[in-house]
Amino acid sequence: MRWLIAPDSFKGSLTARQAAEAMACGIRRAEPAAECRLCPMADGGEGTLDALYAAVGGTWYTATVTDAEGRPCEAAWLLLPNGLAVIEVARVAGLPDIGASSVDERDTRGVGELIRACLDAGVRHIAVGLGGSSTNDGGAGCLVGLGVRLLDKQGQPLLPHPDQLARVAVVDPSGLDARLEVTKLEIWSDVSNPLLGEHGATAVFGPQKGVAPDAVAALDAAIAHFAVAADHAFGQPCADLPGSGAAGGLGYALHLLGGRSHSGAAALAEHAGLLEAVAQADWVLTGEGCSDVQTLSGKAPARVAELAQEAGVPVSLLSGAVLPDATGRLAETFDGCFSLCNRPLPLDTAIREAGPLLAQAAEQLARAVLAGRRGS
Repeated sequence: MRWLIAPDSFKGSLTARQAAEAMACGIRRAEPAAECRLCPMADGGEGTLDALYAAVGGTWYTATVTDAEGRPCEAAWLLLPNGLAVIEVARVAGLPDIGASSVDERDTRGVGELIRACLDAGVRHIAVGLGGSSTNDGGAGCLVGLGVRLLDKQGQPLLPHPDQLARVAVVDPSGLDARLEVTKLEIWSDVSNPLLGEHGATAVFGPQKGVAPDAVAALDAAIAHFAVAADHAFGQPCADLPGSGAAGGLGYALHLLGGRSHSGAAALAEHAGLLEAVAQADWVLTGEGCSDVQTLSGKAPARVAELAQEAGVPVSLLSGAVLPDATGRLAETFDGCFSLCNRPLPLDTAIREAGPLLAQAAEQLARAVLAGRRGS
């Protein structure tokens, strides 16, 4: 059989490439002659650059930028063979990399600085992959990293920290890097939330970054205050645009700069030639660390399933955990949803044994598929 293996990363345990290799190992135990094509996936967040490089190659570059806590860090970006530069926000301001700082002290300046590094290299087509960020600054830091100034009522500059946004009186874009005017900017994300309100960046994603429940309203109000000044400075309202709430509001700043939203999973699938690969397969496998109904909201396994369904190819989901879905939408999307945890396991054990567990699950699925094909 011809198998297409296209998982996302299993965060905290396996990269997308490692997950794909584990699945292929299990399939070959069931069918040594199986043809396994590996196509690691991502949705714009952590692992996007690695998945792209595995699919199409490219040239790696690094730049010294400011991390979310204000320290210098080396961040990589990838120049694809077609001339598109791709930035992964998680490599600059990723949630796993933070120390003891408060979310009020973190910002996205390094993302703006990394965009500038791409511009310095002569690139004029840039995609920014959002996801896995530790910041909730409304994208103010990114704007500052690109030359924008935030001023208080006295005309004094402010840091782009969340705890200073309520003091912003003027957003001054006069120093904005002029090269952005002739640069095409893409925003890759699986998030369609607006910047503000009950479905916005702070209310939905803030708590996982350390925003206390009783601080959500005040921070949302501070970002709203900043957005009024920023909208005025750039001459366009962007707070309500889908995806403006991604990465703690970084999506909003990128919209101000003329960026256009794209599904991260769809973009990666297109660059990787996934549609053609699906059409050549007999069965497709995908997966991620944890699947639930939110998986269907633009995440990588959902995009893989969509392409498989269009091609009339069966597609199954192998994930670390598959949470109950009262609506049944997850089960309807895949030809079988399978969890790796075949017995009660502590989380650290499940993470440590993810590779062997994934191989075992893929093997058993392959054996069932092969038996079915023989019976037919």
